[in-house]
Amino acid sequence: MSFNIYVGNLSFDASEGELRTLFGEYGAVDTVKIISDQFTGRSRGFGFVEMQDREEGLRAVKELDSKELGGRALKINEAKPKASGGGGRRDDRGGGSRW
Repeated sequence: MSFNIYVGNLSFDASEGELRTLFGEYGAVDTVKIISDQFTGRSRGFGFVEMQDREEGLRAVKELDSKELGGRALKINEAKPKASGGGGRRDDRGGGSRW
């Protein structure tokens, strides 16, 4: 089972290759994904790294949190699982159907 890591405070110029190399020093990296804005395509300043081994991932989190990359101190921690259900925008004008 893989270990998912949140990587925040990324420089907008950071690349997935840089993250793969950085985390690869701690173990095998499965995937790297920098999240980008759907309209502009620009980085949103955070991403996720998935490592094969939990212990290696925990070591990477511990040692890389606050490490500087591209002039910014990274914020790194274990990613929280996605909340189930929805994910879209919520309409706060009132509940349910009125008819």
